[in-house]
Amino acid sequence: MEKRAIFSGKLLPYLLLAPQLLITLVFFYWPANQALWQSFLLQDAFGLRTDFVWFDNYRDLLGQGDYYRAMATTLVFSFAVTLLSLSIALLLAVQADKSIKGAGAYKTLLIWPYAVAPAIAGVLWLFMFQPSLGLIARGLRGLGLDWNPLLNGTHAMVLVIMAATWKQISYNFLFFLAGLQSIPKSVIEAAAIDGARPVRRFWTIIFPLLSPTAFFLLVVNIVYVFFDTFGIIDTMTGGGPAKATETLVFKIVSDGRLGGDLGSSATQSVILMLIVIALTGLQFRFIERKVTY
Repeated sequence: MEKRAIFSGKLLPYLLLAPQLLITLVFFYWPANQALWQSFLLQDAFGLRTDFVWFDNYRDLLGQGDYYRAMATTLVFSFAVTLLSLSIALLLAVQADKSIKGAGAYKTLLIWPYAVAPAIAGVLWLFMFQPSLGLIARGLRGLGLDWNPLLNGTHAMVLVIMAATWKQISYNFLFFLAGLQSIPKSVIEAAAIDGARPVRRFWTIIFPLLSPTAFFLLVVNIVYVFFDTFGIIDTMTGGGPAKATETLVFKIVSDGRLGGDLGSSATQSVILMLIVIALTGLQFRFIERKVTY
């Protein structure tokens, strides 16, 4: 018999929803509307005068080569971090789902990095790979690799990708492990009795049943890369060297905070929001078709 929640009054459901709706309104819709309005404004250098300039900020921004470079950097960065974090987390979750000795400690150690703030994660990785002081950097130099993310843009990009991936693996690992543990063991055992090898069982049974979790994590990871990686980039490279690691979200904060161009910063935030909404819509339109619910 299906159990249904019954409220004693008509007002109670709205009271229960009110806190979450208030938080969404204050911390999402209100700032989004402010950014949209600010993108049509132009302030003088001293902030004493504000003019409504219509779409001039958008035209100026789309005419800058640096903006397209930051967009290309963001695409490379987001693709690498999403692919690596999902792949490594899935591999670790599959291993953790097995009956192995010390599985509890193994799972706990994999979850801990999620509690580390992005800025702290960036500092930790910077200490390890700092050209003159970092232990791993010294080892790379001993192997003949002239490692220097302070001067080499490729090295800097690799470093921020590794730090952002390490930070997100724990989150993905939790969901993948939960998804794996929800798959009926009888289905896997039946496939094993039929002669299906582990790799075949994974791709034909386990991964299709895990596809809803993988799709959810794909959407979440793209949002994470586009927005939540600012702290990592800011503490590790500051967008350098020569803007090699300047992503869209870093450019928004940099132009608004350091450049003082609030109109351009707001314009970039609006475009970034539209890009993320479009990417999310495309994922639901095309990728979700292959998800097995």
